Amino acid sequence: MIAKIIAPKQPIRATINLPASKSLSNRALIIRALSGENFNIENLSEAEDTKVLLKALSSNEKTIDVGAAGTAMRFLTAYFAVGNEEKILTGNERMKQRPIAPLVDALKILGADIEYIEKVGFLPLRIKGEKLTGNKVEVDGTVSSQYLSALLMIAPVLPNGLTITIKGNLVSKPYVKMTIALMELFGVNAIWKENTIEIPKQKYSGNTFSIEPDWSAVAFWYSVVALSKDAEITLTGLQKNSLQGDSVLPELMKNFGVETEFIIKGITLTKSQITNRKSKIKIDFTNFPDLAQNITVLAAALDMEIEFTGIENLRVKETDRISALQNELKKFGKEFIKDGRNYILEGEFAPSEQTVATYDDHRMVMAFAPLAIVCPNISLQNPETVKKSYPNFWEDLNFCDFTVTSDK
Repeated sequence: MIAKIIAPKQPIRATINLPASKSLSNRALIIRALSGENFNIENLSEAEDTKVLLKALSSNEKTIDVGAAGTAMRFLTAYFAVGNEEKILTGNERMKQRPIAPLVDALKILGADIEYIEKVGFLPLRIKGEKLTGNKVEVDGTVSSQYLSALLMIAPVLPNGLTITIKGNLVSKPYVKMTIALMELFGVNAIWKENTIEIPKQKYSGNTFSIEPDWSAVAFWYSVVALSKDAEITLTGLQKNSLQGDSVLPELMKNFGVETEFIIKGITLTKSQITNRKSKIKIDFTNFPDLAQNITVLAAALDMEIEFTGIENLRVKETDRISALQNELKKFGKEFIKDGRNYILEGEFAPSEQTVATYDDHRMVMAFAPLAIVCPNISLQNPETVKKSYPNFWEDLNFCDFTVTSDK
């Protein structure tokens, strides 16, 4: 399927109800399952990833297919390892190419019975749930913070608790902080000193929990405002003191000419002048990699000089996101080039009518959609993939008077 997008006439004025955070939803679902209490989770995400996880946790089937849900893959690997059943965990072809060995190795050290069915290091897995008596493990923090989060959430139910030593520089650290903060809300204490996290054996205490709106989804709306001549968009439900790492956006997006005002019902984004358009800005995405695609495409469209660092782990996401950005930005005259350990943009942005390949990656779709404001009749492949994180994405665009037509 291909979606063609035509931007509205300026100015853009709208109030948008954002989707709930799938990151918080998925963690809350695992914690609820581990607690043994069926407490209420309000405003649960409607994202495909969360639906996959919810279905898996309630399924009596032996084989669980997570499709393209990477978070579900990692969280369920640890969850099934401490269960009392045998499960086969599999996914789509891309998921079978995404590494799982660091988590499996750590679980095996703790005593887990996990077998690779096809290729070593990748799905599908045969997992025989049992008590894990080990209580110390090392985890490589340079690939995915979800390995660490998966281990942290099962830690309190282990007979001897768990002490985790993090090796290397931890990517997406705010997501680990989110996991620990959520665990603490459900009665579990963790001790984090330097590169070691210690969690004694404890019991989760269930209580009603409401999921925040998704800060990752906000990035798209910042791009809409930044590329518009005149825009004011209110996004409901967002708070300053968020558990989500992507809540750095208000400060980060000042560089791109967007001001953020926190109001009672959320935030309001307004257009402002870019004061340092020709000054090189260095942005380290180590702690918020999900923002990298949006900001790369936005910087390209604005011909801003940005030095991107901390993005190498984008190669093991839903697609190789670095290669995907390089391929598609070329269509608009921009080169996304490796410069030492970092990446830079070169060339002059050329607005044109293009069809953008999105590689079945929801964040590629949302990163390139705002280009409709500066490019006539831009088209995006695989528009349906937004259901992975933002199911109402196209409806919200239509609400802002964008014209979206699809062609199968």
